[in-house]
Amino acid sequence: MTTRIHAILKKYPSELLTEWLNVMTTGGMRRDALMKEAELREQCAEFLRLLTQATEQGNLTDITGASFTQAREMLERLSRSRSLQGFSPAETATFIFSLKQPLFDRLRGEYASQPQVVAEEMWTATLLLDRLGLYTTEVHQRAREEVIMRQQQEMLELSTPVVQLWDRIVCLPLIGTLDSGRTQTVMETLLQRIVETGAEIAIIDITGVPTVDTLTAQHLIKTVTATRLMGAECVISGIRPQIAQTIVHLGVDLAGVVTKSSVAGAFNWALKRLNQTISAQQSLRASGKA
Repeated sequence: MTTRIHAILKKYPSELLTEWLNVMTTGGMRRDALMKEAELREQCAEFLRLLTQATEQGNLTDITGASFTQAREMLERLSRSRSLQGFSPAETATFIFSLKQPLFDRLRGEYASQPQVVAEEMWTATLLLDRLGLYTTEVHQRAREEVIMRQQQEMLELSTPVVQLWDRIVCLPLIGTLDSGRTQTVMETLLQRIVETGAEIAIIDITGVPTVDTLTAQHLIKTVTATRLMGAECVISGIRPQIAQTIVHLGVDLAGVVTKSSVAGAFNWALKRLNQTISAQQSLRASGKA
């Protein structure tokens, strides 16, 4: 059964498009810096076309139904695009909500002699457009969260660089707080680098870690254990007096874990462990002065 809303959409496509664009323009809903009028017109025209198709079936209460599939897909593309362009969730939803006024005006004009019908159809249109508007907000928020998560992952990867100091010696300088998620990234990055370089000793430098609590210490021990399982030895450097006192106070057992106060001390220990020495010429070459 064809709905009255569908009949209005089908009868006045060009009028609704013009009036809809006018509402967004006069209401300050357009942002010319982010979107040109031609692009906005194209999006409005496409949505009106898909909405007309979706409402033909007569079921306007369930936007998750098959009849609204194409309309939802279009709104998902639009919401994700606007999220990347810098539109807020409210601005994205307003794209849908602003269609209410021209649609209501057409309903009032078409059924002027039937106030009860006008009231019923306006309520139906309100529910429909509200649900579609909220759907764009959900997609917009989801798209933004995906970007944030991707950026966080990229930051994690950038904050865990494994540097090869010498033949068979790598160093992982840590900066900031260690949590479970970051520890997993640290462990995976370090183990992968050990495989790639054939390293026999890994130095984990915690000079840039502000505090060490029980959880942080446990994360470090897990990383050391995983490194040993890969056949490499591990030394923790950057143990400052305050951190040493904290570890003792917490009763954290670091027995069997080699610790040094600085990267230089850890590097020196690693060279001795591998029975290697550095000549003056090699030292200059490594520092880039030769």
